[in-house]
Amino acid sequence: MVEKKKGFQIFAHFVMIFIAVCSVAPFILLVMSSITEEKSLIANGYSFFPKEFSLYAYQYLLTGSGALLRSYVISFIVTAVGTLSNLIITILYAYPLSRKELPGRNFFAFFLFFTMLFSGGLVPSYIMWTRTFHIQNTILALLVPNLLMGAFNVIMMRTYFTANIPDAVIEAARIDGADEFRILFRVVLPMALPILATIGMLVGLSYWNDWMNGLYYINDDKLYSVQVLLTNIQRQMESLKQSMGTGGNVSVGELPSTSIRMAINVMGILPVMLIYPFIQKYLVRGIAIGAVKG
Repeated sequence: MVEKKKGFQIFAHFVMIFIAVCSVAPFILLVMSSITEEKSLIANGYSFFPKEFSLYAYQYLLTGSGALLRSYVISFIVTAVGTLSNLIITILYAYPLSRKELPGRNFFAFFLFFTMLFSGGLVPSYIMWTRTFHIQNTILALLVPNLLMGAFNVIMMRTYFTANIPDAVIEAARIDGADEFRILFRVVLPMALPILATIGMLVGLSYWNDWMNGLYYINDDKLYSVQVLLTNIQRQMESLKQSMGTGGNVSVGELPSTSIRMAINVMGILPVMLIYPFIQKYLVRGIAIGAVKG
């Protein structure tokens, strides 16, 4: 029996190692492709061991690095402020919904669920944000539309509060004279770190990877986030490649469009890879608890 259990553990370890390698391999291939000479990519395809190394793609992206640095700063500010704002609004909506004694609880729950099924659409939303709220070419254009609060996040946090915060703990705090805000910030939130980290990670990724709001509402290049800037660089590269190809003076293969696309992906995902290890344990706990009790 012990030998069978040990054999199963060895097999499970090999399976997990295989899954881990399959998960990491695409990122390694992405990095190696970004530092490969364009002609080698065209001739030999993608490889973990490139024959010709080149950092020209990163040199091209870092040319005029002031714009790239500014876009990184804007992305960090938008991600931090947006994630914090999203969490505050989500908590203030989810916690009351988790309390059965809330007056009009069913109405607020239906109102939240209704927004998951129906929306005004792109054109009415654009008209509302630009003509009514006048957020075009402001930092609010990267913060408010679509990402400031999500109904699914509210439902997920409400479910966590209901399933994992005992009513007896809240009642004991009330008996001790704590008001609702003190109960929320001193009792409930310290017990909800896993779901806070989970939703914070998901929202932060949404803000960091968002380029649609910048495309719709931002025309000032000084307000470009890193994703918008890198998207514009890629479009300029494709346009330049087409113009060079039709001109016939320069070989299209000399223009590192493929390696630049890979370098753009590396520079876009690198900050996320650096931050993720610090919140991984909370994220895993939040997902595990939500899967078991949600």
